[in-house]
Amino acid sequence: MTTRKSNWAKHLILATAVFALGACGLPRTGPTKQEIYAGSVQNNGNSFIVDVNDRVTRATAVAPALGFSQAFQNSGVVGSDTIRAGDTLSISIWENVEDGILTTAGAPALLEQVQVDGAGNIFIPYAGRVKAAGNSPEAIRRVITSKLADQTPDPQVTVRRMAGDGATVSITGAVSGQGVYPIERPTRTLNAMLARAGGVSIEPEIAKVKVIRGAKTGEIWFEDLFKYPQMDIALRGGDRILVEADTRTFTALGATGTQSRVGFASQTISAVEAIAQVGGLSPATADPTGVFVLRDERAEVANAVLGRKDLSGSQRMVYVLDLTATNGLFMARDFVIRDGDTVYVTEAPYTQWSKVLTALTGSLSTAGSIAALNQSLTE
Repeated sequence: MTTRKSNWAKHLILATAVFALGACGLPRTGPTKQEIYAGSVQNNGNSFIVDVNDRVTRATAVAPALGFSQAFQNSGVVGSDTIRAGDTLSISIWENVEDGILTTAGAPALLEQVQVDGAGNIFIPYAGRVKAAGNSPEAIRRVITSKLADQTPDPQVTVRRMAGDGATVSITGAVSGQGVYPIERPTRTLNAMLARAGGVSIEPEIAKVKVIRGAKTGEIWFEDLFKYPQMDIALRGGDRILVEADTRTFTALGATGTQSRVGFASQTISAVEAIAQVGGLSPATADPTGVFVLRDERAEVANAVLGRKDLSGSQRMVYVLDLTATNGLFMARDFVIRDGDTVYVTEAPYTQWSKVLTALTGSLSTAGSIAALNQSLTE
């Protein structure tokens, strides 16, 4: 009789523990594979569940295209000898007489720091106002010589352009030397000007360069300036150059080494690289057959993936990767992660069973302790 009561008590304790586990649930990192599949459109949910294959990787490989428009590319290089409003000139004048209008024989008159005004003119004593903007130093020299020749015999004139503020660009952001730089012969293109500013101060793989010219804006990956020479555009006075790091991110959740929001480490990141960035799959808990990428997909891409033409608007897509399949790692290597994606790795069924067993063992142990305590109190 006592044995039967003891067995009955054990069964009651076990049933109570199982009931408690079912009611409260076990701690876990997120939904199971079955729960994710249960939310699919096929099960009256609102997400399309798609197994990743070669066709899917091609349809979803949409990388951000950055580059300068034809308007930027077709701009010719600024001539280093073209004078602009705001430039500063250095002018020297020699006269072939003992007592000249500006100087004596053999000693030049030095007119340093002659700035071109807003209307593009400069003033030279006895020559008056001279149009400088749009002309080369040689053209200005000839005009000054011609005007002075009426007042002094055979004047000799030299004109030199100094670095002024009429043809400058501003460089800000992630560069070693932010500031305002003149466009000179060695720095007439974007790449050369960035080098003049000390180069980018962040990893080149994630550096983006933006050029603002009036109402127009162009943007390019820093590395593409070297890959595509036509993108190394000619600069214009007043250009604003901004260098900044890539702001794209993805979120890693579930049985991974780290659960966090992660920035892109290069222009394009595959699913394998994304997993590697967060420390890989957790060896103790991860299910390599249940790697999911959650994304709000544009209608045109969703239609291409699903072989449909009737979808409109953003679609919730859940892409499934099975790393244990024959070509599973290749699929994960080819599948491109995009800005805003969520990479979720489910826990292995074994993990859940381990939690159940641990919880049951703990419950039974607790129940035994309570029974022993109750017996001691009644004796």
